[in-house]
Order: sequence, then structure tokens, then C-alpha cells
Amino acid sequence: MAIAKQFLKTKPVCKVTFTVPAEEAKKVAVVGDFNNWNPKGSTLKKLKNGTFKGTFDLPKENSYEFKYIVDGAFVNDAEADRYQWNDYAGSENAVLEL
Repeated sequence: MAIAKQFLKTKPVCKVTFTVPAEEAKKVAVVGDFNNWNPKGSTLKKLKNGTFKGTFDLPKENSYEFKYIVDGAFVNDAEADRYQWNDYAGSENAVLEL
């Protein structure tokens, strides 16, 4: 898994690209604070090499809790900026710092 950040000089946003290697998976989405944990509209596109990839514009100077949904199972990103306990989920969420 990988997260690439591209900060824009002309706008207060950061282009964040999420990449998830999941050759066997049928569907991968990224959910978090930035989309109210709703997978609709945040599905990653499956590439020919079996990885899923998607880029989203997120407001910078914020931090966001997030997880991936891989075929219905919640998965944290191993390369997240940090992890934070979430009482509602009863588990740790990955955190993205922008």
C-alpha cells in the first residue's frame, strides 16, 4: 500500500493518491473523515497489474482518519502517517496528515 501527496501551490488542497495491491480483490474503496465513511464515489480503479488506485483532492492542513474496504473487509494502510484509536469502530484507524 502506498500514499502519495501532491500539494498544490494555487489551491488549498492536496492531491492524495491511494494505491492498494490487491490482485485477488474484486472491489476496493477508501473511506474516512473526508467522505463521511461512505464508500460511494471513493472506489479505487483496478489496474492491469492488479493494484487499485485512486486520486482525491483533500483540503490541506488537516488530518483524516481512514481505512480501505477490500471486498467488504476494513483494512488499515501500513504506510499511514500514524494510527489513532477510534472508540466508535473499536479499533485503530490509519491517519493521513496533510
